[in-house]
Amino acid sequence: MSTTETPAAEEPRSARRWLREHSELGVCLLLAVLGALVIADAATISTDFTQRGPIGPKTVPYLVGGLLLVVAALLARDVLRGGRGESESGEDVDLSAPSDWRTVLLLSAAFLANAALIGIIGFPLSGMILFWGCAYALGSRNPVRDPLIAAALSLLTYVAFNHLLGVPLPGGPLMGVL
Repeated sequence: MSTTETPAAEEPRSARRWLREHSELGVCLLLAVLGALVIADAATISTDFTQRGPIGPKTVPYLVGGLLLVVAALLARDVLRGGRGESESGEDVDLSAPSDWRTVLLLSAAFLANAALIGIIGFPLSGMILFWGCAYALGSRNPVRDPLIAAALSLLTYVAFNHLLGVPLPGGPLMGVL
């Protein structure tokens, strides 16, 4: 009796192998979805105001969305023709090391805390939590220096955007002070 596999058993294995060999198509799909979302969102932009020139508020989003779709198509064509991305070749990168999920989760928590708190406590304080949380996640453990640098970065960013660039950021309890 022969121990050869049936064609039905080979089919899922070859499909998995093909997907593994063309995994870059996932990036193409992500770029295409992002481009479609940008174009769909640009279509909802209201033009109920006086336009001051030939370029309206929809032009740049349409351009960015269209370019994302073009890049997705060109990358997909390259992958399907056998093109592959280069492997990481940095000297300080150990490709056999597992992912550091603790750092990823701590960084995600810092970003989510900033997003959740910015409207409540304002940018200067939520930005300080963000900068301090990122420094902690990336390995800095100085209990005096880290919060001071985080506070300085957050306040400088707030002042630069709010007062110098004219981009209003929520000030929170510090609104009257700065």
